[in-house]
Amino acid sequence: MILVTGGTGLVGAHLLLHLAQNETIVRAIYREQKSIEKTKALFKLYQKEHLFTKIDWVHADIIDVPSLEITFQNVDYVYHCAGLISYDPNDEDSLRKVNIEGTANIVNFCIEYKIKKLCHVSSIAALGNPASHENQITEETEWNPEAPHSDYAISKYGAEMEIWRGQQEGLDVVIVNPGIIFGGGFWNQGSGLFFSAVKKGFPFYTNGSTAYVGVTDVVKIMIQLMKSNIAGERFTVVAENLTFKDVISQIAENLNAKKPKIEAKPWMTTVAWRLDWVVSKIFRTKRKLSKYSANSMHSSEFISNEKIKNALSFEFQSIDKLIKEVISLQQ
Repeated sequence: MILVTGGTGLVGAHLLLHLAQNETIVRAIYREQKSIEKTKALFKLYQKEHLFTKIDWVHADIIDVPSLEITFQNVDYVYHCAGLISYDPNDEDSLRKVNIEGTANIVNFCIEYKIKKLCHVSSIAALGNPASHENQITEETEWNPEAPHSDYAISKYGAEMEIWRGQQEGLDVVIVNPGIIFGGGFWNQGSGLFFSAVKKGFPFYTNGSTAYVGVTDVVKIMIQLMKSNIAGERFTVVAENLTFKDVISQIAENLNAKKPKIEAKPWMTTVAWRLDWVVSKIFRTKRKLSKYSANSMHSSEFISNEKIKNALSFEFQSIDKLIKEVISLQQ
């Protein structure tokens, strides 16, 4: 049996969709009943609603050890997609608890129940920091603890350390480090907010860049890695490195929305994150922009995908085609 954590999120839900088409029994955990409806809606979106009943849903939480006892019964393979994504400094404790402690729990159960292989979904945020003589980031780029990192990045790096601990204790593992993931069915959360914001006429852009990938490519790679003899490796999973301006402009063009025309200079984003901090303190609202996030909008580091392309002879879907596909699914 296959177990999927985070089955109600973007990656986990699409993974369940693919697994349900090919596997006999797939188990997924959920924390709230209403969250399952998001995954069910995704199956319906792709006209695969009849496959939804193949999923064995178990009420559990990765930070609640007793609830995981039943979850791991008769499981052979585990895809660990669950995790908290937040760039709000106020969520530091939650990020560490869910992403690090939660992953440690999954690793411990995998070892106890002699799971054959574990696939962990990490992030490019957990990749290393290039030295002055390096022009790209790869899986081998060293993490610099002295460099500035978001709490989210630190928590994902800490989660990876738990995965490597599992490997040292005899567990077969693989790690994938996706870039910003685009995919259908989750328009109002995560990367889907790119699309909803641009549709409303988002006027700003920066010339910073990052790496992007389609959720279907992420899922295909995960499944191929799990079925392969590859173990003890991590892979950056990115299709293209693009500027924020280019991505926002492509989305706007396909939505027939206004393209961004105002460049947000570094001083502007500095003012913005400071104002956001003040507003959050006065009105006790959730932070929308942190200092780290503001600075990252202006960074331009190239992330290589050569390792995964060579390992699986994999060809990624172009981001331009992906944007068109995501928008067509929402219309």
